[in-house]
Order: sequence, then C-alpha cells, then structure tokens
Amino acid sequence: MPYESWGRAAQKSRTRDALVLAARELVASGVSPTVEQAAAAAAISRTTAYRYFPTQRALLAAAHPETGTASMLGDDPPRDPAARLDVVIREFTAMILRTEAQQRTMLRLSLEAAPSGGLPLRQGRAIAWITEALEPLRERLGNEALHRLVLAIRSAVGIEALVWLTDIARLSSDDAVDVMRWSAQALLSSALSTGPPPPTRPLPRD
Repeated sequence: MPYESWGRAAQKSRTRDALVLAARELVASGVSPTVEQAAAAAAISRTTAYRYFPTQRALLAAAHPETGTASMLGDDPPRDPAARLDVVIREFTAMILRTEAQQRTMLRLSLEAAPSGGLPLRQGRAIAWITEALEPLRERLGNEALHRLVLAIRSAVGIEALVWLTDIARLSSDDAVDVMRWSAQALLSSALSTGPPPPTRPLPRD
C-alpha cells in the first residue's frame, strides 16, 4: 500500500504534491532530479521524501506532465472516429505545448538513459488516448490492425514530432500542430481506404 494512502491523507497528499511540483520545476530547468534534490527544493526532509518515492524513477514517473490524465475525449465525445481522433490530437498537442520544457527534458533523459533501465517518458499514455478515440473502429479493423494504426498515428504526433518540426523543419509551434493534426487524419483515412499499416516483424535475435 502506498505510504500516502493511509493516515493523515490530506497532509500526505500535500507533501506528495509539493515533491512532484518541485521535481517538475527541476525537470523544466533541464535537471534530472534525484529524490534528494526534489526534497531539498520542496523543503521536505530526505527521509520523508523517500517514503513517497523510493527511487528516482518513481519520482520522475509522477512528475511527468502527462501522468494522471486518463482520457482526452471529454465528457461528451463525438461518435465519428475522425472527429474523436481530432479531439484527442488537439488536446494532446495542447498539453505538449503547455509543458514543452518538461517534455523536452524528459525526451532527452529517456534518450540518455541506459537501455535496461530507462526513464518514464514512454508509458503508453498517448497510445491509450488514441486507442480510445478509435475504439469505434475495433470491430471493423480488428485488434491487431487497430493497434498498428494507433502506433502509426503516435509516431507522427508527440514531443518527438514537435521537436523535429520546429527545430529541424523550422516550423512555428502552431504550424507544427497543424501538420500533426493533418498527419493523424491522413493516416486514419489511408487505413480506412487502403488498409492499416503492415504487420510488424519480430526483432532479430542475437
């Protein structure tokens, strides 16, 4: 049972929130914060901080800007898959722009991390949001084909795409978002007219 889930819940929630906020601010400044650094920034003892986050990985997972967002569709989503997808992509890209500094730092940290450990940039949150948007197509496409389509759309939308479009292609943030929205709809249209992306191949074994 998580430490903050029993006894003095309100106080523990405030302490946890303070640690998460401190970690997010450190991430935004380009730092990969340790539990000790977050504790110091939040004026919380190191011992107390470790009760909430035993590892740096757990702290960074909680501090990721996308953590805690279960859905991007809202309370009254449209029925049309294309409209549902556009709602999700609009919300997803707006979140990325609001938290761009943190997103860029998390991307850098994930690229620098050792292959066996990794840092919690990619945990399938966006994949789950896109899947929810396209859920009405599951019966038509099937589970595997729908998943391949979701992966294709995710590859064209996100902080990775934003970095390339703005830093390499030199687009403005607004233009980059327009391109990502267009790409998502183009991939959906192609999947519905000519079929989903090809099946993935198993990775070669050493």
